[in-house]
Amino acid sequence: MEKLVVGLEWFLNPDHLPLILGMEKGWFSEQNLEIEMIEPEQHFDALEEIENGSMDIAITEPIHLVEDKAMNENVVGFARYLHTNGGVMYNKDKGIQSPKDLIGKRLQYPGAPGSGGIAIAKTMIEADGGMYNVGDIVPINNSFYHTDALLNDKADAATLIFENFEILEARNAGLNVDYFALKDYNVPDFCQLIFITTPDKLETDNQKLKKFIKVIQKAIQYINNNLEDAINIYADYTQTDINNKLNKDTIEATAKCFTNDLSMSSDFYNDLQLWLQSTGKIKHTIDAEKYFTNQLLFSRYTK
Repeated sequence: MEKLVVGLEWFLNPDHLPLILGMEKGWFSEQNLEIEMIEPEQHFDALEEIENGSMDIAITEPIHLVEDKAMNENVVGFARYLHTNGGVMYNKDKGIQSPKDLIGKRLQYPGAPGSGGIAIAKTMIEADGGMYNVGDIVPINNSFYHTDALLNDKADAATLIFENFEILEARNAGLNVDYFALKDYNVPDFCQLIFITTPDKLETDNQKLKKFIKVIQKAIQYINNNLEDAINIYADYTQTDINNKLNKDTIEATAKCFTNDLSMSSDFYNDLQLWLQSTGKIKHTIDAEKYFTNQLLFSRYTK
């Protein structure tokens, strides 16, 4: 068996259903692969772990891939497997109907008062025909606890949230919420999960990674056709109570987000990095083909 260590982007959750299915159904074993998933007890530098041999690949979001490459990190993305809808969740009882109404409101986001959440809101406000001035939004830092911030009236809106998680969680808690999607208001749609590694690993482990991708694709197809069984396998593996409506709704909503097409375009990454440059998050743009490749996905691909 060849071992492949996968660094997760967060705690084990329905986002990782294809990996769990691949292990529990024996599909990785059929490819002579042994998978180990590592949950971050706290934030870790996945690239450093890959460089020192503790991990082989990791899961991250496209925005972090671009930011890492802009910092000259030795990284390359090679497959996208999840694409959800996300953006800014808002409390409808706070007089918010469109992004322009975020002016004067309290916005919860991890890293506040840094520029991340403000950049998203500013772009949305301007796309909605408004004008954002520095100080128009009050930044609130309640870590990643978006629903808690709204539920306890610490904030009026929160970002970055996902339709398949925080929206369901907030409504289950009795909040009257909706959200502005990134893609609807000129923010690059980076609510996606991708696999990354180093260029050296991509070359030396080429065949191993192709086999890994083959299983991920098989698992996604299985989820599409056998959702209830997939949910039960997930529940058994993670000891999740699916009699709890929120738990089951979250798994079902996430299952709809796995992508049949694992490729990504340079146009997407070019738009994303131009937005990051315009918001001051990166200084220079880079040739997208230098940090995301589809070479493992297509049999006739040539560099």
